Amino acid sequence: MDLILWRHAEACEPKEGQDDLDRALTGKGERQARRMAEWLGRQLPAAARVLVSPARRTLQTAATLDRKARTAAELGPDGSVQDLLAAVRWPNAREPVVVVGHQPILGLTAAYVLTGESQPWPLRKGALIWLRSRRRADGRDVVLHAAISPDLL
Repeated sequence: MDLILWRHAEACEPKEGQDDLDRALTGKGERQARRMAEWLGRQLPAAARVLVSPARRTLQTAATLDRKARTAAELGPDGSVQDLLAAVRWPNAREPVVVVGHQPILGLTAAYVLTGESQPWPLRKGALIWLRSRRRADGRDVVLHAAISPDLL
């Protein structure tokens, strides 16, 4: 199974009284999201599922990928590693899954999947970590397939 953890691109600072879920991407964030979506779109198989936090900034980031996406409340800013892994059916899903979400949950999930411990790994705005779970004769292993930031594209 492939699990792609994509952090939303740069978002506007919250205005006084604004709900965090209503924050939109900045112009820079829109450019970051488009660059990453262009790269990711060339890499992903057609069967990939896209799951998105209900936050406006994640929905805008995911929309640049131009694929059908499903909003999942458990991927919101207050979600957990366990919520995310259950939503994507890790490591048993047959198709690759792209999660468009938030820090620190994406970094914590990447650390947990690779090391077995939730550690606060940083992930830049608009960047992604692509993990691949492979079944082996003696069990299963997880490898880092890609880690890329939009400013490298």
